[in-house]
Amino acid sequence: MGTSRIAVVTSKGGADQDADLPLILTALRAAGLSAQAVAWDEDTPGWEGYDLVVIRSTWDYADRLAEFLAWVDATARVTRLWNPAPLVRWNSDKRYLPELAARGVPVVPTRVVEPGGACEAADFDGPHGVVVKPAVSSGARDTARYEPGRRADAERHARMLLDQGRTAIVQPYLPLVEEGERALIFFGGTFSHAIRKEALLTEAGLIDNFRVPHPGAAPYQPSEAELRTARAALAAVPAPTDLLFARVDLALNEAREPVLMELELIEPNLFLSINPQGLERFAEAVADAVATGR
Repeated sequence: MGTSRIAVVTSKGGADQDADLPLILTALRAAGLSAQAVAWDEDTPGWEGYDLVVIRSTWDYADRLAEFLAWVDATARVTRLWNPAPLVRWNSDKRYLPELAARGVPVVPTRVVEPGGACEAADFDGPHGVVVKPAVSSGARDTARYEPGRRADAERHARMLLDQGRTAIVQPYLPLVEEGERALIFFGGTFSHAIRKEALLTEAGLIDNFRVPHPGAAPYQPSEAELRTARAALAAVPAPTDLLFARVDLALNEAREPVLMELELIEPNLFLSINPQGLERFAEAVADAVATGR
């Protein structure tokens, strides 16, 4: 039996920006696997020739969602894709947040405004302002926060998205996010490591699609409450046992309780370059998936 072939999937622009990608390839090869980086939209990659296809840095998917999801489905028909296609589709749209809240997960309050739907004024103001973002987005693209009293600006942002046929998400701004966002990383359902990063939306009223996505990321030891919240979020996923990797992004609410900001199951930065043990665990999870035929 030959060496298992692994495709680590990136994008044509993402490969150069993914600091973890060369580390992953080296770690998988050291584990005895034949690993290759492949852009998801290569013309003739022959996905059926790989024993496992692991999505890594397909960071252009949000701008090409229909095309990307068609690739996800087509690839899953000819080989094993991780994370699996149904979870990728489910996680590609932030409308999963109210769904998780309905299942009892502590989630930042989330208002979904669909194209053609009504924008209620009360949704666009609050004691600490609001955050407006598209339901389909990565890297905080087309996202901004608005200070209290700037309701008209927040509504204008949402209307811009709706006029483009996009669904808008409106959430209260959590001031304690300025103490740092937490990202907890899991492999095969087991906690691996965490980082804390500085607040992203530092300038109110500004849509900045060129901001550094993870400013000041540094290793972090999560609290027991944060671990409980992260595990609750993963347990509420439609198929929680089918996760090769997951990143759970948390912040603190005004009661200093952790709440879910986002659940990243498609192509999250896993911060492996600042956590060698995490890199080893990721390689072990991939090797286990190959060995067990998951």
